[in-house]
Amino acid sequence: MAVKIFSGRATIYLAEKIAQAYGESLGEVNYQQFSDGEMSPFLTESVRGHDVFIVQSTFPPADNFMELLLMIDAAKRASAQNVNVIIPYFGYARQDRKDKPRVAIAAKMIANLLSAAGAHRIMTCDLHADQIQGFFDIPVDHLDGAYIFIPYLKSLGLENIMFATPDVGGIKRARSFAKYFLADLAVCDKYRKEANKIESMRLIGEVEGKDVVLVDDLVDTAGTICKAAALLKEHGARSVRAVCTHPVLSGNAYENIEASNLEELVVTDTIPLKRQTSKIKVHSVSTLFAKAIRKIHDHESISSLFIKL
Repeated sequence: MAVKIFSGRATIYLAEKIAQAYGESLGEVNYQQFSDGEMSPFLTESVRGHDVFIVQSTFPPADNFMELLLMIDAAKRASAQNVNVIIPYFGYARQDRKDKPRVAIAAKMIANLLSAAGAHRIMTCDLHADQIQGFFDIPVDHLDGAYIFIPYLKSLGLENIMFATPDVGGIKRARSFAKYFLADLAVCDKYRKEANKIESMRLIGEVEGKDVVLVDDLVDTAGTICKAAALLKEHGARSVRAVCTHPVLSGNAYENIEASNLEELVVTDTIPLKRQTSKIKVHSVSTLFAKAIRKIHDHESISSLFIKL
């Protein structure tokens, strides 16, 4: 059973690198579009009996997700043996619970739609909440951005390294890094009345003289992480940098980062940058996903792709 890797248009820049790292060429997809915007992607080569991997992050616009569903259905109807869906950035993951009356649990709905379309397996990286894996009734391989970030942080040789989380919800993620480096942990406790608007923030922990690394799964407007960096510097941190897997970077994010106290923001290429800036460094997840594809195809455990935190 041969492997064939395809990509939606939103993530073709990453899928090409994944295919190259795996040692295969990217499969061809033809796109037809009606004048009203309705799309019709179709695979231009046979996938009968093949192990198919479709790469597409589901960041806005919603057409990216719709295109992915259509490609899954196309592969299933073309008699692919398995349809494995690689979603480097899983959109709508922030809506994972009912936190107020009469709201949708979007992450669960997305999971249902992917299964209904015919996906046999999902592969993603750093979900906003680990429990989203439980929304699926098919296997989910949840890869960890630490595999990318820890070697880079080691290479910096920071003597007084310390880790921090820009909000209470990220304590588990930041504590894992702190445990690996045998370092201390600080928490920036924020309060907000509505999304993307911070009312106040306070620091829990002693950071004076430390090289602090903020850890998060994504950065959107960068308001939280920039405010956290300023707070850490006010309390005597020697340097502040951040590692965030998914560079959503909407609104005034780039301006906020450029004007911030951050030494650098280290991200991956699960989402393409809208523009370049000296403060943002991008590390690719292509090799990580290529290794995972090989292990899944060979029916091997992917445990070796996780750093023991």
